[in-house]
Amino acid sequence: MIEVNWLLFVAASLVLIVTPGQDMILVMSRSIAQGAVAGIATATGVCSGLVLHTVLAALGLGALIRTSHGLYLALQLAGALYLAYVGVQLLRAPPRPLAIGGAASQRPARLFVDGALSNLCNPKIAVFYVAFLPQFVAPDAAHAVLSLFALGIAFALLALAVKGPIGLGAAALSGWLRTHPRALVRLFRCSGVVLLGLAVQLALQRPL
Repeated sequence: MIEVNWLLFVAASLVLIVTPGQDMILVMSRSIAQGAVAGIATATGVCSGLVLHTVLAALGLGALIRTSHGLYLALQLAGALYLAYVGVQLLRAPPRPLAIGGAASQRPARLFVDGALSNLCNPKIAVFYVAFLPQFVAPDAAHAVLSLFALGIAFALLALAVKGPIGLGAAALSGWLRTHPRALVRLFRCSGVVLLGLAVQLALQRPL
């Protein structure tokens, strides 16, 4: 019923999730300022925001994927170009300390809402879902909407599985990254190379 390329999807998703970005910095800063519970609450909120992005992307893209083979190929190319762009940006990242600011004490419920709103109000996430998810769905899939929804939920769960532990160990992780800025650059470089490889593979792969 769900026709997707799970292996490639999980590989690409994990690379994107573990690369430090806006959401991860937010989780780490809350955890450092208020403790592990605050980090977990923020991470859960961030991943909940991904669920709404999933619904919007699935409903909007499901019909489009089944409209024409040409449109599917266009989305596939756009997604590959997006991954290549992110990969190049990571390769060009200059060595600099990880900037994590403090935050005033807030209740877990408020931190959850803040995490969700931070994600929902980020237009890059919406663009990411539109460019990324359709590549892993067969163009002639009988249940394109369901497949897109499953991919989006899987991405949110993967993000929670990564960001949750980061919330727990944020103080140690951020402290190490602050004193080893070149290690962060190496992480960026490795992630960039992997994303460029995935972009090429996605651009050249045949429909499922």
